[in-house]
Amino acid sequence: MELIKKVGIISTVIFVSGLFVFATTGEARNEITKESVSDYFPVKIDFAGEETPLQIADVKERLDRELLVNTYAHASTILVIKRADRAFPVIEPILKRNGIPDDFKYLAVIESGLVNAVSPAGARGVWQFMPDTAKERGMEVNDNIDQRYDLVKSTEAACRYFLSAKAKFGSWTLAAASYNGGMTGVNKQIDIQKVSNYYDLLLTEETYRYVFRILALKEIMKNPVKYEFNILPRDRYEILPTRKIDIDSSITDLAEFAKRQGINYKILKIHNPWLRENKLINDTGKKYQIEIPLKGY
Repeated sequence: MELIKKVGIISTVIFVSGLFVFATTGEARNEITKESVSDYFPVKIDFAGEETPLQIADVKERLDRELLVNTYAHASTILVIKRADRAFPVIEPILKRNGIPDDFKYLAVIESGLVNAVSPAGARGVWQFMPDTAKERGMEVNDNIDQRYDLVKSTEAACRYFLSAKAKFGSWTLAAASYNGGMTGVNKQIDIQKVSNYYDLLLTEETYRYVFRILALKEIMKNPVKYEFNILPRDRYEILPTRKIDIDSSITDLAEFAKRQGINYKILKIHNPWLRENKLINDTGKKYQIEIPLKGY
């Protein structure tokens, strides 16, 4: 009988303790939940000074989708935040010099993640130009030289596109959308649907999401801590200082050329990805600039 009483007392103590533990755990969970919930959605946002009409239900939902997708795609978003310190100092002054709003740098983010990407369709570089389009915009593209991989040259070419698209549509937002959907494709839908605002148009899925992806990355990259991307300055990828060498003749062996500059072939190609072979063919005396890093190796 005594044993039964003791067992009963012990069981009661364990049960009551469990209730306290459960209550404490529940409170802790509530506290964690409260801390993790943040007012992440912006009150207002714009692209290139053209305000996004968040009062329209589907517009708000589409932006919300891209904010959530890019906030929780942690690795890719962390990488573009890290790469921005290397790419944006090159892109920003070129945009400014050409009268292009600074927000267009985020278009490069969604196109390539700020690396010289290669698409299945054959688009290449940070700005993802197709070969024919690149040539139309003044870039040299062949087996030996491909200026789509040159961030300066390709950014200048992108600026020429944005200016012509803005002149056609009268809107920076539509100019950005047409970079994905094509000027002809976007203009066709404007004629069919009889509206001339990006946010009123029904477009293909990719173009339908395109500007919202730009807006989402702009919002996150301008406010990384708000979206819990706490990346220290020392962890970002820096732009390395370089010296430029003018070349107006062929280089038969780039590996040997690199050694004479105090670096190796790999480093030469990292800083000059537009050189596509192990030599530079230049029979016309055209002037090229080759960059040689001053530190970092």
